[in-house]
Amino acid sequence: MKNRTLLAIAASLMLATAGLPALAADAPKPRYERIGGLKGITVVVDDFIDHLVVNKTLNKNPAIDAGRKRSPAPYLKFQVSQLVCEATGGPCKYIGKGMKESHVHLNISEQEWGTMAGEFKKSLDRFKVPAAEQKELFDIVGKTKADIVTRP
Repeated sequence: MKNRTLLAIAASLMLATAGLPALAADAPKPRYERIGGLKGITVVVDDFIDHLVVNKTLNKNPAIDAGRKRSPAPYLKFQVSQLVCEATGGPCKYIGKGMKESHVHLNISEQEWGTMAGEFKKSLDRFKVPAAEQKELFDIVGKTKADIVTRP
């Protein structure tokens, strides 16, 4: 009788909790996970920076061109990956300079910002980042614009 009672309790618990894993699976994943975690971030950032540093429109700006020489691509990739990781809720901690401090001397225009955004979009598209996540990433990046763009 004792064994039957234990079996009945166990069966009741199994039935009562049977739907819980399905509920957890239906919960939306955090943004960091939806964009592929650190692996997804670093792959996109690597591609983005590779295209950004050779962009002729951006490098026409002498301050940007000089900045590219002072901050090599591997360093930029590391910093941007850390920043995106943290901003999307990942475990990384960005310890670089603030956006204003690291960009004010580059004299970035509205057009150059648009060029950078276009390169970012191309990288996101190349790696098939879904539209909803792209929008979320652009919303995050957009919050830095006032600190980066210093001329019309």
